[in-house]
Amino acid sequence: MELKNKTVLVTGSTDGVGRVVAERLGAASARVLVHGRDEGRGKATVAAIEAKGGKAEFLAADLASLAEVRRLAETVRASTDRLDILINNAGVGTGGQGAKRQVSADGYELRFAVNYLAGFLLTSELLPLLKASTPARIVNVASAGQQAIDFDDAMLTHGYSGVRAYCQSKLAQILFTIDLAEQLKGTGVTVNALHPASYMDTTMVRQAGVTPWNSVETGADAILNLAASPALEGRSGLYFDGQRESHADAQAYGEKARRQLRASASS
Repeated sequence: MELKNKTVLVTGSTDGVGRVVAERLGAASARVLVHGRDEGRGKATVAAIEAKGGKAEFLAADLASLAEVRRLAETVRASTDRLDILINNAGVGTGGQGAKRQVSADGYELRFAVNYLAGFLLTSELLPLLKASTPARIVNVASAGQQAIDFDDAMLTHGYSGVRAYCQSKLAQILFTIDLAEQLKGTGVTVNALHPASYMDTTMVRQAGVTPWNSVETGADAILNLAASPALEGRSGLYFDGQRESHADAQAYGEKARRQLRASASS
C-alpha cells in the first residue's frame, strides 16, 4: 500500500514500538493520528514526526474507559473524512511477579478491558470510516503469549494471575480478528493480527522484570508489514509471528469460542 497521504491511527504510539511505527509512517508521508494518555509524550511524538517533514496530530484518551474510547472515535471522525489504516497497538502488560487484579472504569478486568475490549469498541466505532476509505486495513497487535479463555471466569475473579490475564486478552484479540474478517468479506477492509517480536525493549517488558532481547525496530518492521505490504492485499483473518504467517492457539479457530467472546463483549 502506498502510504503517501494515507491517514493512519496508531493507538499507544507515544512510546515503545508504537512510537517507532508512528515515526516511520510519518517519514513515509502518511498523516499520523498519534494516540496516548500522556499529553507531554504525545506532543513530543508529534514534534519528532513533524521535524522530519511528516504530518501528525495527537489524540489523548485513556483506553481503560469505554466512554473515552467512544470519545476518541468521535474525535477521529471529526478530524478526518477518511481512515486508511487502524493499528490497535495500545496495551497493558503482565505487570510482573505478584501483579494484583485491577478493574477498568467500567468494572472489567483491566487487561481484558484495555488489550481487547478497547480495540473491539474502537474498531466497531470506526468501521464506517474505514469502509468509506477502501482499500483499508486493520492491524491488531497481539502476542505469542496466548492462553485459552475460561468463559466461566473470563474476568479472572478467582486465582488471578497477571500473566494469565495478559495471555487471555491477547488471544481475545486474535479471536476478534478472525471473527471480524468474516464480517468484512467483500467490503475492501482487511484485518490481521500479529506477534511483532518477543521481549522488545519496551517499558511493558521492563516492568515485567524481563531483560529485553529484541529491538522495537524489529517489531515495527512486522507491524508495518501488515499495514502496508502489497503481499497482504485482500488477505484477512490471519495471524503472523513477526513477518511469518503462523497459527495462534487452537481456541482462536473455534466458532463456539468466538461466539462466547462476542457475548462477553456485548454484556
